[in-house]
Amino acid sequence: MAKNVLGTDLQSCSTDPMTGFYRDGCCSTGGDDVGVHTVCAVVTDDFLEFSKAAGNDLSTPMPQFGFPGLRDGDQWCLCAPRWQEAFEAGKAPQVVLEATHVQTLEWCTLSDLEAHAVDRPRPEER
Repeated sequence: MAKNVLGTDLQSCSTDPMTGFYRDGCCSTGGDDVGVHTVCAVVTDDFLEFSKAAGNDLSTPMPQFGFPGLRDGDQWCLCAPRWQEAFEAGKAPQVVLEATHVQTLEWCTLSDLEAHAVDRPRPEER
């Protein structure tokens, strides 16, 4: 079982819309995932605009690829390097720590992710 950034079992990120590099609802990764789609994020309009300006339009539907286009509030497996880029630009969306793959820590610090967590764990709960 894959682990999340908290060291526990990786939880599902979203099945509506269906996310994940493998389109299984989880932010799992493997050798064929060169983008490292491991951060379970709750996207915002602000982030979607940032991503589009950076060359990755996540809001426009592409039915030919089964992609509905994302809207504010959707949960989606983002590329760890893109989340870090958004963080450095002050545009990072919130993350679901339990559904964010441990490999994310190769790109992002746990403290930065925790600062953007949907439900921040209390230190005594870790």
